[in-house]
Amino acid sequence: MKTMLPILAAGALLAAGPAAASRAVPTDGLWLNPRGTVAVRTGDCQGRLCGWIVWADGQAMADARDSGIDRLIGVELLEDYVPRGAGHWSGSVYIPDIGHRFASTITQIGTDAMKVQGCLVGGFICKSQIWQRIARLPNG
Repeated sequence: MKTMLPILAAGALLAAGPAAASRAVPTDGLWLNPRGTVAVRTGDCQGRLCGWIVWADGQAMADARDSGIDRLIGVELLEDYVPRGAGHWSGSVYIPDIGHRFASTITQIGTDAMKVQGCLVGGFICKSQIWQRIARLPNG
């Protein structure tokens, strides 16, 4: 579960939906988790917001391999996020370390920051992270 928190934070990246014109600050773009180990590109997927891993550091890739995922790059981390009020979305986040999807919410906390929360057990065990928008992928 070493990568779990970075992955949960990825959920924060997917905060969007079909009503893109009504969003004050778009969530589509490139986002980096708080530890700087995973970057996700978010965008539209059939009228909902989704996010795919586009960069990961060596440790995140090793953790994924240990969990049975050979290629972390390209994995759909954030799936089917729909608007749930101003600056709030819900969907699901995939945790590669565990190999399962969990309920997730994204809360926009500024033009360049999102809070992603993932809940493991019916909303009783939740973790959250703040993801930052980035202009380009980290070197590495």
